[in-house]
Amino acid sequence: MHELGIAQSIVEAVRQEVLRHGGGRVSRVGLKVGELSGVNADALRFSFEVTVQDTELTGAELAIEEVPLRFRCTRCETDFSSVNFESVCPACGSVDTRPSGGDELQIVYLELE
Repeated sequence: MHELGIAQSIVEAVRQEVLRHGGGRVSRVGLKVGELSGVNADALRFSFEVTVQDTELTGAELAIEEVPLRFRCTRCETDFSSVNFESVCPACGSVDTRPSGGDELQIVYLELE
């Protein structure tokens, strides 16, 4: 389960950011997790809870925004969400499309008290 290693990395990044801002209690950590990231959101939540237990981050909530796979058509420049990994442009029917989102795994915000 690589989510445990990811949770540990998130906690370390949060600790560094809290120090950079002069301290405070972390109440929430916001993440974007893309459909293609290979990360199971439930396993990451569980791993985060285990990782912060009995630390200065105890009680911090992990808020995960799951980001769907998106494509951009290189012919007509339409951005669209993919269903079942379908990459044909719904606007013009072109198969000349490129992924434009859905592989994210990033901390997007911290809430400090």
